[in-house]
Amino acid sequence: MRGVRCLALSFAWFVLATPAWAGKVPTGQPVHTTPSKAAKARDAAQLAFQRDLVSVLAPRADAMPLLGAALLARPLFNQPPSNSFHALIERAAQAEGNGPAVSWVRLADCDAKADACPNPDALAALLKQAPDNAAVWLVKLGVDARDRKEDAAREDLHNAATAKIYDDYAGTSLKALADSVGVLPPPADTFDPTHAAGAVGMQTVLIFGLASTQPQPSMQLVAKLCENAGKDDSIKADCLSLGKLLEWGSSPLARSLGLHLREVLSDDPAGQQEAKDARRTLIWQVQNFNQLLARIQNDSALARHLLSLARNGGTEMSLQLAALRDDNIAVDPPVDWQPRKAE
Repeated sequence: MRGVRCLALSFAWFVLATPAWAGKVPTGQPVHTTPSKAAKARDAAQLAFQRDLVSVLAPRADAMPLLGAALLARPLFNQPPSNSFHALIERAAQAEGNGPAVSWVRLADCDAKADACPNPDALAALLKQAPDNAAVWLVKLGVDARDRKEDAAREDLHNAATAKIYDDYAGTSLKALADSVGVLPPPADTFDPTHAAGAVGMQTVLIFGLASTQPQPSMQLVAKLCENAGKDDSIKADCLSLGKLLEWGSSPLARSLGLHLREVLSDDPAGQQEAKDARRTLIWQVQNFNQLLARIQNDSALARHLLSLARNGGTEMSLQLAALRDDNIAVDPPVDWQPRKAE
């Protein structure tokens, strides 16, 4: 599974995976550095701003604003019951315009301590709403594998392999967040005045940080299952079919797994090399997108553009490629470029 891990370690989303209100670490300082008094004040102001966004969006009756409100509320503590992640995502699931993107986020509305994740009602809804989405069957595969239902897990793999698309709905969640974050102007105390992008930089960091917590199937479980297929030709065939589908999936991580499966399972040396080369290109794209994200707070034009791309919708993969092209960054690496090896 080295190929899957290699990409995961390079993900830019992980740069922003902690909430946007987390204590800021000055450049060159160790991670354990205590945030300054000013940074703590900004964190508190950002939390208050996030709560205000939720309060403004909560009265809406249509699904997408409620989805945005739910995503904003998810990491907040001590929310009023009516403005909690649970209440908002349940309302979104019942609202006009709801669909699989809402049910996908609803997977996270569960009690991990009670081993009740993902949300079984949300998964049941997804199986009806999006039966041709491999991502849904891979979530079910994880549940059935956990519950030691081997025959069901094998059927899940086949259903994923014969699906038409792979979509984890991150693009829809990002659009809901990007539309939601603009309903109120951020107060001046929510962003660092030393960062040139100001309010728009803070907004962009916020939405990309929240979108990074999108539910995901267990890609390592799928990789392990396929790698251990051994002489079972039917499992190998399904894994290769799934890999082809994942190569055109909505996320870089899905594409990475698809390429990994082709590289390790294909009997064609030329196909194996093509997959290896394509994964190298994917890592280049992800690392360069990471660098764009790292510039957000000090580049207002870039922050506005990424907000605009998010509001246009699409997938995580399409947004990433559009952002690179728009910044005149080649989507293919130099001939002699190689990914940095994980330590």
